[in-house]
Amino acid sequence: MSVMCISGGHVVDPENKRDGVGDIWIENGRIIDAKPDAQNVERIDASGCVVMAGAIDIHTHVVGANVSAARLLLPERYADIERPMDHWTGAPFDLFSTGALYAQMGYTLVVEPAVAPSDAVATHAELECIPYVDRAALGVIGNDDVLLGLLRDKASDSAIADYIAWSISTSRSLGAKAINPGGVAALKANIRKFDLDDVVPEYGVTAREIGAKMRAALQSLGVPHPLHLHTCNLGLPGNVETALATIESAEGLPLHLAHLQFYGYGKEGDLGMSSGAVQLAEAMAKHTNITADIGQVMFGPTVTISSDTLTQFNYRRRAKPKKFNVRDGDSNGGGIVPLTYRSKSKINVLQWAIGLELFLLIDDPWRVFLTTDHPNGGPFTAYPDLIALLMDKSVREAAIAALPEDVFESTTLKSLDREYSLNEIAVMTRAAPARLLGTLDRGHLGAGAVGDVAIYRDQPDRAAMFRAAKWLIKDGNPIVKDGDVLAATYGKTLSLSPDYDQGITAHVRDAYDQRWGAPPNTFTVPENLLRETSPFEVVPCRT
Repeated sequence: MSVMCISGGHVVDPENKRDGVGDIWIENGRIIDAKPDAQNVERIDASGCVVMAGAIDIHTHVVGANVSAARLLLPERYADIERPMDHWTGAPFDLFSTGALYAQMGYTLVVEPAVAPSDAVATHAELECIPYVDRAALGVIGNDDVLLGLLRDKASDSAIADYIAWSISTSRSLGAKAINPGGVAALKANIRKFDLDDVVPEYGVTAREIGAKMRAALQSLGVPHPLHLHTCNLGLPGNVETALATIESAEGLPLHLAHLQFYGYGKEGDLGMSSGAVQLAEAMAKHTNITADIGQVMFGPTVTISSDTLTQFNYRRRAKPKKFNVRDGDSNGGGIVPLTYRSKSKINVLQWAIGLELFLLIDDPWRVFLTTDHPNGGPFTAYPDLIALLMDKSVREAAIAALPEDVFESTTLKSLDREYSLNEIAVMTRAAPARLLGTLDRGHLGAGAVGDVAIYRDQPDRAAMFRAAKWLIKDGNPIVKDGDVLAATYGKTLSLSPDYDQGITAHVRDAYDQRWGAPPNTFTVPENLLRETSPFEVVPCRT
């Protein structure tokens, strides 16, 4: 295999403290130290360009039963569209377009954060169909009968850890996520509101207890990514208090809060809702064990997709158009509610402002992550516009000037002068996600890293810059040139295989027989799905 040299670009690689003009060398799909004497060198001139590692999205809903249900609910948004390559339809993209659009923006790894173990086989089959990028999934635990039953029966910490490890392994996940833990199970008992210390009927446990047991189990198993938590009271005015209590409840253990913007709401003001961004930023500064992705709201049509069926059931009457889908299921189920974020709606503008406040007030880019909770806050294709808002105060000011002025009286956004640097963008979208996920051979450009390199034309219009990579190199091979995807290639699906006591399988078998009438291996993801070779690459746990 020939050697590749990407020469003369402005290399931005925070993990290796590079921020200047230099070269990147790749051989056999991996980055190497300089090899000037190599023969048959393929050269890419990156003069006038910014060179970064391939970007990583840690939270994007791109596959699974809920995403498919959203497509089926909104067929009119696909009328006469062969492939939505360059515009947003308000419903999830098809699988090919998902990979192509991510690649065009310079992304090389995307993580689907909500896979119910019972849906894992079908979900991984879909993941395999996404071209160009590597993929991963987080398994949903926290409302399933097996875990809640273990907690009710006062099972040992080791038994709980064994079950969580079994679930991660058999669903081939890269970590575990809890979605309104206990709250979705409570909905099945006709409960419509559930807070951290409310008790799940039949099981006698609270959200606080479920989260504590899951955090401790993941820590003991050496799972790199901490518990990925969608906590209680999503989207409700006053829920900033829930978020603050959730942060305190971690008691120093690592915890990742999903789509923090949707928990940044106070209750003050004429709207009955205000910004809690300052309080959350102060809590993040105090509790360095906490990381968060933002879930930024961007204006336009979308569809909310969530396994928080309690929240989606309560929000169903806000659907636009007036149709929705809420289904029950083990380990959560799902709710699909379409809506539009309007620039004339003061509530929607406040949500937009709160997300930006959080980005600008949380001063450690290693602990805050660029997401729109695709498609809940908006499409992932809006990332370039979001980056421009963060990097250029004048872009923010122009956007603010076009929105209802009185909304900003209850936020600090207009007073914030911070502008993200290229180095901070690289941290937030490359280096930090790789650390958080434990994928330590990604997110940087040091020797031994995967040969995933994004090359952008350096230009003042940051949205245009990050919307279309000049080149994207994946595993040492060009897959994007001048903003256009080349022939489709298919990457790997990253997963974990944590150790566990095989004795837990007997307990799971009995529980599945009672709950499903089927053995657990019915839902176990096999080594091969659609292709002759395995798509999976195992990421090591911490020792």
